[in-house]
Amino acid sequence: MVKQYKKETMKVSRRAFMKKSGLAASAIVVPLPGFAMNKQPKFKMGLQLFTIRDALAKDPLGTLKTVAALGYQDCETYGYDGDKDMYYGYKSADFKTILEDLQLTATSGHYGFSDYFEKSDEALKRFVDQCITGAKALNTRYITWPWLAPEYRSIENFKILAGKLNKIGEQVTKAGLGFAYHNHDFEFTDHHGEHGYSSILYDTDPELVKLQMDMYWVAHSSKRNPKQLIADHPGRFVMWHIKDMDKVTRDYTELGNGSIDYIQLLSTIDTDALEYYYLEQGGNFAQNSMQSITDSAAYFKKHLQKYL
Repeated sequence: MVKQYKKETMKVSRRAFMKKSGLAASAIVVPLPGFAMNKQPKFKMGLQLFTIRDALAKDPLGTLKTVAALGYQDCETYGYDGDKDMYYGYKSADFKTILEDLQLTATSGHYGFSDYFEKSDEALKRFVDQCITGAKALNTRYITWPWLAPEYRSIENFKILAGKLNKIGEQVTKAGLGFAYHNHDFEFTDHHGEHGYSSILYDTDPELVKLQMDMYWVAHSSKRNPKQLIADHPGRFVMWHIKDMDKVTRDYTELGNGSIDYIQLLSTIDTDALEYYYLEQGGNFAQNSMQSITDSAAYFKKHLQKYL
């Protein structure tokens, strides 16, 4: 049961808070252009909140209000403080209430597992327990390992990583949640004929470790095609990150401005295993992060959402 805002932490009642922040107005449903009332998208349009980390740091409530007004319905969190049980400066229960007021969900979260790569099994287990607590408070479906620090990216360490992923997956699964690994491009780096993603694919238990495909990074690696990778591993890729690649620099860019043909990709790709997707842009904004999520949402709803 979600706790009410505590006076000592929020210092205003929920009713006053709603009136002051204007959150109630933000719950208005934004129409999705191009969709008839009887043909709604199968999946919620999601946003990885890392995209707007600068705006969230300055004004988390106002930023999330804008996110909802743009038509995003789901989000993926990052930066959970397990010791304090806090997201973006709010206790997890209070942050959940904020999301509910905005009619937003948080179906996945990225958590700082890489910091525990060399720590004891006991320390890692304790951190996983914290992540489970935070995820359950938000009613989050997946806990996701998002990153491996550069100093750990050897073939030997990827094999160690696979074992850690299995252990975490078992712990998370027992708690009634799902666990996934998020790729970049370094997993596809060639190490004398081997690459780290093979260990993640083949040395982990598919029932315990699902995969979150970052389509940009798969394309950026020039080693794999997102569509073929999904076809080769049915049931594994339950989440996607959708972001575009600058035609010249190959850096991030707003959807529709880059070199990835998402119309061709999304119109033909297998979505049987897909549960959630999130638009993302890690940087290289044409103007700023908030304008980028505005432009990407508009392009996605007009050209791509009909495939999902």
